[in-house]
Amino acid sequence: MTKRLDFVGKPAPPNYVAGLGRGATGFTTRSDIGPARETGDIGSDVKHAPGKEGEDEDDERFQDPDNEIGLFSKAPYEEDDEEADRVWGMIDEKMDERRRVRREAREREELARYRLERPKISQQFADLKRQLTTINEAEWAAIPEVGDLVGKNRRRNKMPERFTPLPDTILAAARDRTQYETTLDEAEQKLGGIASSTLDNEMMTNFKEIGQARDKVLGLKLDQVSDSVSGQTTIDPKGYLTDLNSVVVKSTTEIGDIKKARLLLNSVITTNPMHAPGWIAAARVEEVAGRAVQARSVIARGCEQCPKNEDVWLEAARLNTTENAKIILANAVRHLPQSVKIWLKAVDLETDQKAQKRVLRRALEFIPNSVKLWRAAVNMEENPDDAKVLLSRAVELVPMSVDLWLALARLESYANAKKVLNVARTTIPTSHEIWIAAARLEEERGNPEIIDRIITRAVYTLSQTGSVLDRDQWLKEAETCEKNGSVATCQSIVRATVALGIEDEDRKSTWMEDAESCMAHGSIETARAIYAYALKVFPGKKSIWRQAAFLEKSHGTPESLEELLQRAVRYCPQAEVLWLMGAKEKWLAGDIQGARNILEEAFRANPNSEQIWLAAVKVESESQEYKNARKLLEMARSQSGTERVWMKSAMLERQMKNFDECLALIDEGLKKYPTFDKFWMIKGQVEDTALGQPAKARETYNKAVKSCPKSITLWILLAQLEEKMGMVTKARATLEKARYINPKTSELWVQAIRIETRANNTVAAKAMAAKALQECPSSGALWTEVIFLEARPQRKARSVDGLKKCEHDPIIVTTVARLFWTERKIEKARNWFQKAVQIDPDQGDSFAWWYNFELQHGTEEHREIVVKRCVAAEPHHGEHWQAVAKDVANIGKKVDELLKLCAARLDQLK
Repeated sequence: MTKRLDFVGKPAPPNYVAGLGRGATGFTTRSDIGPARETGDIGSDVKHAPGKEGEDEDDERFQDPDNEIGLFSKAPYEEDDEEADRVWGMIDEKMDERRRVRREAREREELARYRLERPKISQQFADLKRQLTTINEAEWAAIPEVGDLVGKNRRRNKMPERFTPLPDTILAAARDRTQYETTLDEAEQKLGGIASSTLDNEMMTNFKEIGQARDKVLGLKLDQVSDSVSGQTTIDPKGYLTDLNSVVVKSTTEIGDIKKARLLLNSVITTNPMHAPGWIAAARVEEVAGRAVQARSVIARGCEQCPKNEDVWLEAARLNTTENAKIILANAVRHLPQSVKIWLKAVDLETDQKAQKRVLRRALEFIPNSVKLWRAAVNMEENPDDAKVLLSRAVELVPMSVDLWLALARLESYANAKKVLNVARTTIPTSHEIWIAAARLEEERGNPEIIDRIITRAVYTLSQTGSVLDRDQWLKEAETCEKNGSVATCQSIVRATVALGIEDEDRKSTWMEDAESCMAHGSIETARAIYAYALKVFPGKKSIWRQAAFLEKSHGTPESLEELLQRAVRYCPQAEVLWLMGAKEKWLAGDIQGARNILEEAFRANPNSEQIWLAAVKVESESQEYKNARKLLEMARSQSGTERVWMKSAMLERQMKNFDECLALIDEGLKKYPTFDKFWMIKGQVEDTALGQPAKARETYNKAVKSCPKSITLWILLAQLEEKMGMVTKARATLEKARYINPKTSELWVQAIRIETRANNTVAAKAMAAKALQECPSSGALWTEVIFLEARPQRKARSVDGLKKCEHDPIIVTTVARLFWTERKIEKARNWFQKAVQIDPDQGDSFAWWYNFELQHGTEEHREIVVKRCVAAEPHHGEHWQAVAKDVANIGKKVDELLKLCAARLDQLK
């Protein structure tokens, strides 16, 4: 008997839906359309009921009868139809025009009603924006910073972390796997412990015991070999193993190659026994294989087959001993008495000088016209008289050899040398070397007035004989004479040939290129001669005088530079640069009065010249004659009155710590030149650092960026001041506004990245660096920041990317040198620092980093090299270099002092 449920056969409760409690809803069947859905869900039935709004729109019964696509799609479209369509279109446009006014008015009312219900965010804060016009700078600065509230709203996973512990059996198995068994189980005890290594197929190999056994076996073998009945050993036990290192063990591949080569070459010498290179190659194969006896045998047969080939005899001499080689060469001379190589090889085999001379004289009997043999014979003579006799005979037998004639002239006296050169010139009329030797002879004799005549006549005579040298070849001969010490001959060649074959309009540019090329080769006297000739032709060209002055400054004496500048200002009195160079040289030499005299003459030649005014002020201020400097500046402001004059006036007052007068001059200068950004910089720096008024300085910078929005330095100074005052967000906003006004400016991106770095916001700094590289991919300073944002292992890869984008940027090259420095690769770092200063000598930061590197890893000589190169370059650019050089406390200091100060600054920043 089964128990009957009490609800079976009874009616369902009100509003009961079967399966609603377990989620069985949302589907219907034909049998239960009504009860199988939730109460009140009738929208879907109404929507899908037949004959209602949900009817199928594709049904042909409900198509628009006005739509003729389906009705008359195949009927012809005639002119009447077109006319009817045009008439109905005009009616529609007329009706639409009548309703337009009411429709637009209704749309405006609906939009106004919508804006009242849902206003824009800008409209909601319109009244607050209007109130911002009454806020001053102090109230604006007092607005608190916005905190980072993003992390507080993040949803956290409230589900606890689940950990499933490992079974103890797994842990025990892992522990026992790495340990040695010290006990035997029952099965192993029955087998006597032998099966312990084979039951589990786990054999433990003890390599130490194998090595000890091998050494023991080898020692036994050595003992057996060393011991004998007679007590004498047949092998050295101590040197046995070391001798094995000298044995060259050839691989199977090498042996196979040797066999193939031997087979091929054997075929060559068999089929063509008169082919000398085949015999030489066959002998060398045997030599490589280590079979010296077979090699000598092969080459001996080659000498028999090819007795008229000198290479075979020379190869045979090389493969044999010295004594045998002498015999072989003696036999070779019988077959080839005219071979110079064989005779010279025979001379080399002789160790006694007398024997060598005997062989050479015997060779000259067979080959009297060989220049090599005569030269070798002359070089062996220690007595000049004997060499002179040989050369006299040599020029008779070989009259067309210029070298022999010149050698004989060098050994003769002055009078005989002139005769020798005259005979040589008659014998060889196409040789320019003889003419140059004659000029050098006169220079050595001390007759400089004859040199020009000789060179001029040489150029004319050679042109008549058809042996014409072009201008480049003559200049090379001039450089050769300079290297040999014949400066007058070098200058004479330049004067006679530098204008050959040049058009008049190309002379100046061509000569400047020639002079620069000579300076690059180290031929200073040749370049000086070219400049002298160019100044003779173009005495009024300021650029030539300036290049010549630079040459004298680098490679000449102070007296020669002064003399050149005096001639320069006499021909070019309007050239301010030449006057200033002369004054600077006097001032560097400590002659202050001489510098003043030069500047006074410059004033008379160039009245109201800004550069000369400022140079005079610099001389007086660095001589601590501040009263004279003030008077000069007052006169300059009244007569010249340029921006730089006003700026130097303010800088002088700032240097003397007269800040009120400095600010007064700045304000007066800003009235005249409100867009001169350096006025604003000086004023802001004085208010910030000297007077301690950062708020006032910030107000000044805000006005400055409005007057000079394109000045990058002003934007950076404003952002740095705001960051120093604690307004990091405003500093970010300032730099963003600056980037909007000055797009593609790498300096602004660099400052923005540094702000994020100093705020320990590395993620934001990297994101900003990625944006910056998209806008400025070729900035070395930007790549430097990107490289040092990476971790140490990734910096090398980033530096490679930076070098691909800006290979010739000194900043990125210096950065790579610093990376090598951190990796302790001293020589590589030094080479890259040298490369950086060679790319741009005007970049002072590269010199400072290099000097800092040499302080740590270099010697005193290395540091002196850096200082000398920096002093010669006189750099003016560089972020840290300019900060040190333009500091008021460092005014008047020399380049080497600034280098050391900048290096100390960089040492603190590392």
